[in-house]
Amino acid sequence: MCRQARIDQRKNRCGLAEKPRRTRGVADHHLESTSAAAAPGEIALTSMNLPDRGHLDTEARNERAAAFDALSIEDAFDVMSAEDASVAAAVARAKPQIVAAIRLVEAAFRRGGALVYVGAGTSGRLGVLDASECPPTFLSDPKQVRGLIAGGDDALRRSVEGAEDDPDAGAAAIDREDVCERDVVFGISAGATTPFVHGALRRARERGAATVFLACVPAQQCADDADVSIRVLTGPEVVTGSTRLKAGTATKLVLNRVTTIAMARSGKVFGNLMIDLNARANRKLTDRALRILTQLTGLARKDALALLERAEGRVKTALVMHGLNLSLADAEARLSAAEGRVRATLSRIEKKGDAIRSDFDHNSHRK
Repeated sequence: MCRQARIDQRKNRCGLAEKPRRTRGVADHHLESTSAAAAPGEIALTSMNLPDRGHLDTEARNERAAAFDALSIEDAFDVMSAEDASVAAAVARAKPQIVAAIRLVEAAFRRGGALVYVGAGTSGRLGVLDASECPPTFLSDPKQVRGLIAGGDDALRRSVEGAEDDPDAGAAAIDREDVCERDVVFGISAGATTPFVHGALRRARERGAATVFLACVPAQQCADDADVSIRVLTGPEVVTGSTRLKAGTATKLVLNRVTTIAMARSGKVFGNLMIDLNARANRKLTDRALRILTQLTGLARKDALALLERAEGRVKTALVMHGLNLSLADAEARLSAAEGRVRATLSRIEKKGDAIRSDFDHNSHRK
């Protein structure tokens, strides 16, 4: 059997095989005609085309937590701790695929593209969370990393459960984002079956984007055809089917690695210091910027503050101004020529003690 035939067979088992298009409303996607009434936002239970998801690891019962409701608080705590302790190892086993995804994202950033997360429920919220934290952490353009969640922004605070069942809505979301060949679309679905996510990835491929898929069940249980398929096998949850637990923790760990490493390789980090931040955003970040400058330049705090003011609050610019004895405009030009990378902009870098130093001291006598 060819690879595509095997993928189609697994998708059919998960209820993901493509169906003929129908000119019906969005919400009736997986419903057959029925006269049963349902409350707004709910689906009718009769005559449903409802695949059995019982074969998925994320839907299996965890025997180690079989009597969870009867445990003492202390014992319940220990059960959850023991389960959570396995998550980091599960992420580590998926290292080759996670690294491959990071390479795709780094390449997208270098060509001016974006990373677009797509998910539903917990998976969608985690994607939106990671995207929303990139601008304050890395001073990145909010459009560079974006998060799409089934049901839209309303689903961030209140569950919009039926929204995940609509693959056409996922495709439409990709169209609204104007995804193109420069971008990476990163679908997240703990149980691997979410139609909204698969619809989004399908449209992303049609538009020429690279695709990544993250799930917490083996591909043998439910396949995908993304360019990179990440499977972090966290196993059954303490509360059966509650993938906000181990699967959610694993998802956060994976997304942390993807954006942190890709941003670091894009010049947003020097050593392990957050040098591309908005020093004028709040007192905490102003203090952090000053400490970074004092550590890297050896300047007194008051002199670092004066340097930061001359650099208009931009730490990277301040470092280059000081290290190469340049004006604001010339430092910005040097950084631009090096694609924003401080390490490439400065001519020499060496370690002195515990602090990372560069040409700063060598050039400071000229000030």
